[in-house]
Amino acid sequence: MINERLRVLIVDDHEGFRRGLEAMLSATDGVEVVGAVEDGRAAVDLALELQPDVVLMDLHMPRLNGIEATAQIVQSSPHIGVLVLSMMEDEDSVFAAVRAGARGYLLKGARRGEIRRSIEAVGSGEVIFGPGIAERMMSYFRTARTRPSAEAFPQLTERERVVLARIAEGLDNAEIARELGLSVKTVRNHASNIFAKLQVAHRAQAIVLAREAGIDVSDAQTAP
Repeated sequence: MINERLRVLIVDDHEGFRRGLEAMLSATDGVEVVGAVEDGRAAVDLALELQPDVVLMDLHMPRLNGIEATAQIVQSSPHIGVLVLSMMEDEDSVFAAVRAGARGYLLKGARRGEIRRSIEAVGSGEVIFGPGIAERMMSYFRTARTRPSAEAFPQLTERERVVLARIAEGLDNAEIARELGLSVKTVRNHASNIFAKLQVAHRAQAIVLAREAGIDVSDAQTAP
């Protein structure tokens, strides 16, 4: 149970769904609906004005789609968590949302409890994906193997490339620390530097970028 009410902005162009979602969340403990809009442009404007904790974002909308709206919101106010709620479950949509800075992705049809838990997670800075989406992403992370590019992310040090490779493998900070013989604090500092240099908000974004660039453990063995 959370102690403070999370301020949520709803963005969906389907009026019936939007109103139903607003009614459901308004009756949910710990959640305050601060606004509900029907297009991405209005979402950006209202998010920057109201500074909600979480934006519940659809993807296909008029004027400005959810991917572009997410990117603009996160770029201007990185502390706002964007949780995608969409019918789209294809990889292109999921990874585009993550690249744009979304901290979560649920499919429409998710149950009330799942939506509430996801809002809480995103509002507290975590990254969360619905069961079907999480399985799809993990499958992608396990199987995506491209030829490493020596020119990928030249702004990173060799040690940072090693840490990024382990992050791309799905290892957490403690596992990376054990494998590389470092302290967890040192790994955490490396990860923070990597995220800052790559201009990403969280690990999922970094993993997608690393995979698409071909970064893999085979590309960055143990650095001194």
